[in-house]
Amino acid sequence: MNIQDEIKELLFNNGAADTGFAKVSDGPEGLPFAISVVVPLSDAVIDEIDDAPTPSYFHHYRTVNAYIDRLLLQTGLLLQRRGYRYLPVPSSQSIPSDGVRTHMGRYSHKKAAVLSGLGGIGKSALFLHRTYGTRVRLGTLFTDCPLPVEDHSPLPLCNGCDLCVNACPSGAIQGVMWTPGMERRELFDADTCNNYMREHFMKIGRGSVCGICIKVCPRNQPK
Repeated sequence: MNIQDEIKELLFNNGAADTGFAKVSDGPEGLPFAISVVVPLSDAVIDEIDDAPTPSYFHHYRTVNAYIDRLLLQTGLLLQRRGYRYLPVPSSQSIPSDGVRTHMGRYSHKKAAVLSGLGGIGKSALFLHRTYGTRVRLGTLFTDCPLPVEDHSPLPLCNGCDLCVNACPSGAIQGVMWTPGMERRELFDADTCNNYMREHFMKIGRGSVCGICIKVCPRNQPK
């Protein structure tokens, strides 16, 4: 079995719903190959969200993030046993710049997933998976293992409706259709979103989660 099939077998046997590979020019530590990992969220948990997040969603969000980090570690250890280097990007981590909150991680999971052919980006700035829509969490691992990659165009999965725009209680979603190369700030004001959560949802997840835009997106909701 080749290394890419070993990676897929490990991930799928341990709960990942999808994975893809991409070659990038800006990988951390000069590692040029990205492995994108997709884990679906619980429809039952998401469907409970109304005009505020729920305690169940906060717990589920943290649990899935931790599980993705474990999947990345397992994948990295497999690569390391084969003599390759690896660097996992935490599923949910913001890295300040000069002491200022950025709401940005070390590398965009959404960017890696789009480059891997797994989906596109919606008006909400959320990643839209080709099967599960917005109801996913992502992880990314970088390696020097030469993985088979193809050039992928972003999948046009956002139907252009304004459900997420109108449902966002903070008004953070700008209502602009995403095109490749756009910065997140052109679609979504992360500071406005974060400030609203901290002002209104501190009793639910310490003001760190919302999920309303995930809930209302019509893309691949359960029938």
